[in-house]
Amino acid sequence: MAKTAIAYKEKMKEISVLSLICSCLYPETPKNIMGDFEDMDIKPINKRASGQAFEVILKPTSPVSEAAHCVTTPPKKDLSLEDIQKKLEAAEERRRSQEAQVLRALAEKRDHERDVLLKAMEENNNFSRMAEEKLQVKMEQNEENRQAYLAAMMERLQERERRAQEVRRNKGLREEVTA
Repeated sequence: MAKTAIAYKEKMKEISVLSLICSCLYPETPKNIMGDFEDMDIKPINKRASGQAFEVILKPTSPVSEAAHCVTTPPKKDLSLEDIQKKLEAAEERRRSQEAQVLRALAEKRDHERDVLLKAMEENNNFSRMAEEKLQVKMEQNEENRQAYLAAMMERLQERERRAQEVRRNKGLREEVTA
């Protein structure tokens, strides 16, 4: 029963491919193409809007065809102790190789993470240093501007004081002249 179901599924796959090819090449399906399978008969029922419909009739299996489908496995070779030992050693070597590969990958990943971390720290340090230098330059410039402002203010005060003394002296001279 299981073999029949498997054969049916395989033939249905073949039929769908066949019907697709036939419907593309021959819009009108000839009747003789549909019935050429050795273990089933296929009869088209009618065409529908969604496609074609077929009636599949399975033929009973014959003893000749069943023998052809039966696949025998080759006889197992007797393994000696040396063969088993070689296979175990090969498996152990594969396991060691795989472990070494995993460890290499982990080491590479760790190195990459360390490199990324170092680069980030370096960029952070560079940024901090540049910000500190900018701040220092700005503070120096502010101090120079302050000193220049104070010097200008002192110069104006001294100029006013000189002008005031000159005005006082001129006023005193006028009073002397008018008196």
